[in-house]
Amino acid sequence: MKTLVIGNEDRYRKYMPADIPFVRQTELIFCPRGSSDEELLAAARDADYIAADPMTQVSGAVIRSMPNLKMIHSEGVGFNGFDLAAARERGIYVCNCKGVNAGAVAEQTILLILALLRNAVVGDRVEREGGQIRMKERMMFEGIREVSDCTVGLVGFGDIAKATAERLIPFGCNLVYTASHKKDAETEQRYHVTYLPLSELIAQSDIVSLHVPVTDETRGMVNAEFLGRMKKDAFLINTARGDLVDNQALRQALIDGTIQGAGLDTIYPEPTLADNPLVDLPAQCVDRVIYSPHIGGITTSSFRRSHRMIWQGFADCESGKRPHNIVNGL
Repeated sequence: MKTLVIGNEDRYRKYMPADIPFVRQTELIFCPRGSSDEELLAAARDADYIAADPMTQVSGAVIRSMPNLKMIHSEGVGFNGFDLAAARERGIYVCNCKGVNAGAVAEQTILLILALLRNAVVGDRVEREGGQIRMKERMMFEGIREVSDCTVGLVGFGDIAKATAERLIPFGCNLVYTASHKKDAETEQRYHVTYLPLSELIAQSDIVSLHVPVTDETRGMVNAEFLGRMKKDAFLINTARGDLVDNQALRQALIDGTIQGAGLDTIYPEPTLADNPLVDLPAQCVDRVIYSPHIGGITTSSFRRSHRMIWQGFADCESGKRPHNIVNGL
C-alpha cells in the first residue's frame, strides 16, 4: 500500500498522527508542490492514496493513470486544482478538511478588521519613526471607528463565516450575511445575524468580508460593480480566496477612493509577487491596504486537526468505510 504526498515533506512528517495505524502501514512517497504530471507518475503511479497541498494540481491525466488510486485528500479546505470530474468518473473519492481551520481564519479576519479600523500598520511605522504625537493628533481628527459602530457583512455563511460571527458577537457590531439560502431562525438567532440580499449587504456594510468558495459563479465576483455599491468609507476583507476578486477593479477602487481600504490574506495568483497590481499600488493608497501572507488557516492546531483528518480518512477508506467530507459527489 502506497500513499503519494504532494507537498512539504517536513510539514507532513511533523504533523503525522503516530497513533493511527495506517500511517505505519503505508509506504510514503513525497513529491514537492509544483511537480509535473510526469514526475508524479514516475514516483508513484501505483499509489493507493494521494494527500495533496490544497494549492497544488492533481490533473485528470494523473488520476486516470493511477490504477490503484482510491482517494485524494486535500491538506486543507481548498481543492480547486483537483480534477473532480476525472476522479468521479473512476469512483475515486476526493475529500477536504472542511471546517478544520474555521476558527483560525476567523481570527485572521478579525485581526484585519481591527488593524484597518485602528490604522495599526501605519501607526506602528510612525511610532518607530518618532512621530507618535503627530499620528495621535491625526487619528483624533480623522476619527477611529470601533467595531461596535460598524455593520459587518459576511458574504457566504459557511463554517468560517459562522466562526467569524461567533467571535464578533462580543464586539456588539451589527452582523448581516448573505448566502444561497436564508438560514432558519434558530441559526440566525444563534449567530446574531440578519439575512440581506447581496446587493443590500454590500450597500449597508461598513466591512464586507468574503467567505465563499471559488466557483464559476463566484470567481471575480468582487468587480467594479460590486465595489461601486460599497460605502466610500467601507473596507473589504478577503480571507477566502484571491480568485474572488478582480485585481484591476479593486486596484482602481483603491486609487479612486471608491472604498476606504482592504485587508487581504490572499491575492490571486499565488505566489504573490511585488508587481501584482494589488501590491504595486500608488503612494496615495498604499497605507489603506493591509496584507498577510495567506496564513489565516495555517495555525499549529489547524494542521494537527487536518492531518488527523487526512490519515483517518485514508484508514476509513482502506477498511471499507465511507470517508467524511467528500467533495466530488460520490
